[in-house]
Amino acid sequence: MSHQYLYMSITAFWIYEYACSFHEEWEFLRRSRWTKVKVLYIITRYLPFFLIAMYLCLNLTPSNTNKCRILINIYSFVSQISLTFSESFFALRTYALWNNNRIVLLGLLSTAFVMVVTSVGIRFTIIATSNITASTIPGIQGCSWSPSSVLYLMLFIFLFVFQLGLVFLTLIHVIQSWRSSKGHLYVVLVKHNIFYYACGLLFSAINVIMPVLFPDSAYYIVLEDLQVCILRILATRMHLHLWHLDQHTHNSDALICISMPDISPADCPV
Repeated sequence: MSHQYLYMSITAFWIYEYACSFHEEWEFLRRSRWTKVKVLYIITRYLPFFLIAMYLCLNLTPSNTNKCRILINIYSFVSQISLTFSESFFALRTYALWNNNRIVLLGLLSTAFVMVVTSVGIRFTIIATSNITASTIPGIQGCSWSPSSVLYLMLFIFLFVFQLGLVFLTLIHVIQSWRSSKGHLYVVLVKHNIFYYACGLLFSAINVIMPVLFPDSAYYIVLEDLQVCILRILATRMHLHLWHLDQHTHNSDALICISMPDISPADCPV
């Protein structure tokens, strides 16, 4: 029962965040050009509706053990997709900060491929070795399962290492920009969205520590879903913030061109 309360809290938090950013998001969806990144944003942003539906099926519909295993496999696979898409925004941001450096791109793609393949393998191994049961208590429906703490620890470690690499690459670029511009370090950190990276890394570190401190805890799945939710919010909010910042910059440039008629149109930024 406590698991359900935790999931309800996560869902309420996500709905609250969605309601708070609805106006900005609607403006982005209405005014932005259709690109691959926009499609990635929409999938990442609205995939939780499917996850919520899957969770309801796992906990509110009568099932047998085989059906439970199928539902848990689907739920875990969709969670991995959501996690991968969320991390894609941070990887794309890091790639853009390095001026589309091909070596950085090759390193990110190689690391991401290894992480995704390994994570998928670990996920299905966790489910295959877990004790999955369907409720036999009258009036109580749904599925339950007890994953291995060691395998979940490996899953969290792989994600932590990948995020640590992104933070490391971003900090290198931050230091280079700070030395060249000789400005305030805080301003440079904000400009590079380092705090989005730091929050994601913090939650990954917590999920790495929890299985070590509490090896018999039954809340690993909830922690993972909370991390997926937080990373999804951080990734989409960062992209939304960068888009609005870009729009503000273009609008400011346009106002400068309008207010200075003595400058020829060729001198105005496009």
